[in-house]
Amino acid sequence: MTEIFGVPTQALFGQLLIGLINGAFYALLSLGLAVIFGLLNIINFAHGAQYMMGAFCAWLLLEYWGVGYWWSLLLAPIAVGVTGVVIERTMLSRLYKLDHLYGLLLTFGIALIFQGLFTQHYGSSGQPYRLPTEFSGGYNLGFMFLPKYRAWVIVASLVVCLSTWYVIERTKLGSYLRAATENPSLVQAFGINVPRMITLTYGFGVGLAALAGVMAAPIYQVSPQMGANLIIVVFAVVVIGGMGSILGAILTGFGLGVIEGLTKVFYPEASNTVIFVIMVLVLLVKPAGMFGRER
Repeated sequence: MTEIFGVPTQALFGQLLIGLINGAFYALLSLGLAVIFGLLNIINFAHGAQYMMGAFCAWLLLEYWGVGYWWSLLLAPIAVGVTGVVIERTMLSRLYKLDHLYGLLLTFGIALIFQGLFTQHYGSSGQPYRLPTEFSGGYNLGFMFLPKYRAWVIVASLVVCLSTWYVIERTKLGSYLRAATENPSLVQAFGINVPRMITLTYGFGVGLAALAGVMAAPIYQVSPQMGANLIIVVFAVVVIGGMGSILGAILTGFGLGVIEGLTKVFYPEASNTVIFVIMVLVLLVKPAGMFGRER
């Protein structure tokens, strides 16, 4: 068996694959957080709960209504995004002129409520979600076996992330969104409904979290704690990339997933802390994050 730096090739590439998969979810979730913070200045601590709700929505659609994976990719983000719109209109809209801390505390409370409700109704044990038949099997690459669904998750995450970046940074709609955060009264003077734009932006960010949850359902157990276990790492990813930076969220998400995977090969004891160590080092050198701007 061939080795690289004393590590079997199959084990090394296997951990790289796991790192890329984790990075795909880090990127999707941190992208949603970056969109919400960058355009609304709200630190959305409910993001992990909304990721969990997306996975549960897909599971409920399959178990009770027989709605398969492909429809769930569309319906679950819309359903969870609608709950985000309600939250923004009824609660978050009252906090925009206050300190970021108030939004963080409110969304943290919302996350605890959602997690508690799902735990009370479904218990803390995970629910399995059947892998779509189209993704059974995989590809033998010679040096490793690549499951079809894992490959799909990586590619789909990249497409969604880059499409979102393009819309926000390279289109007229994105320029309106960015202008609305800098000078909402001026944008409103051009006949654009800024409050509606902000509401839909928050719903879109929440929908990204739900989409990540649907994609995670066939890989991980669908449980009320699945978001709580991930959101702290995702916040670290966002801080490293730069709060509000779309490109930073994407590149940092995938990059840190790969670094975490490699750490599991060469120094497994540090795999659970390596991202936080990197966060501390980045904040010491560049407090705004790698791609962030000083506010």
